[in-house]
Amino acid sequence: MTPHNASDDSRWSNLDRPPLNAAALRRALVREDSLYSAVDVVQRTGSTNSDLVARAVAGKADEGAVLVAEEQTAGKGRLDRRWTAPARSGLFFSVFLRPAEVPVARWGWLPLLTGVAVATGLSRAAGVDTALKWPNDLLVTVAGEERKAGGILAERAGADGVVIGVGVNVTLRAEELPVPQAGSLALAGAVSTDRDPLLRAVLRALEDWYGRWRGAEGDPAVSGLQETYAAGCATLGRTVRAELPGERSIVGEAVAVDGDGRLVIATETGVQEPVGAGDIVHLRPA
Repeated sequence: MTPHNASDDSRWSNLDRPPLNAAALRRALVREDSLYSAVDVVQRTGSTNSDLVARAVAGKADEGAVLVAEEQTAGKGRLDRRWTAPARSGLFFSVFLRPAEVPVARWGWLPLLTGVAVATGLSRAAGVDTALKWPNDLLVTVAGEERKAGGILAERAGADGVVIGVGVNVTLRAEELPVPQAGSLALAGAVSTDRDPLLRAVLRALEDWYGRWRGAEGDPAVSGLQETYAAGCATLGRTVRAELPGERSIVGEAVAVDGDGRLVIATETGVQEPVGAGDIVHLRPA
């Protein structure tokens, strides 16, 4: 038997970061009564979102198709930011959804819904307290500091579909963090960093919340989504600066998430301004 070279690029080259078990994931998730129609795991790609959008537009993906990458070389964040991490150090996946019963005006809730699902799944499977920063960041606490451990990106896929992409740092060590403000589940004290059960838990929570939301025709109040998101949102109750399109910014207290999923900021002049898009900076703790 040829001795194993720990430095080679085989799938077992980093034994503390074992590969995902694609067959087991399919058995667990792709069932007759499930949302999920397919689960594909690729070793490496530029962006699971770009790949799945292309498949969906070409008619080669059904609703509930899941694409997972062990490594992303050009993962996308909001505002065309890049997201990179070592191979098998996190969860990098995208899901194709086609919410036909929901008016398009309510599709803006999908990234927030996904945030709730990711936080729920990780809380159950990793035992880590997570919080959501509006609109699409996942926060964990590392050494008493709030750090970003994940993000969510929604992209339209044709006339009737949306691809939701999720990236979560699972086993990133301190010296591997791309920026000092980043974190990972391991650094936050996760009881488990086994990515198979973490991914299953997140996808099951997504299936649950998506089913509730769709069953309520996208109504965030009736489905319970608006209340649940607000309860887990670290942005509410804090003084924030919203950096808006057109190089405008406003400062005030984040007081609510409205029925359209927008962050409502109460400024010092007494105006309550809903923000639908922009970068939010937490200026001080709640």
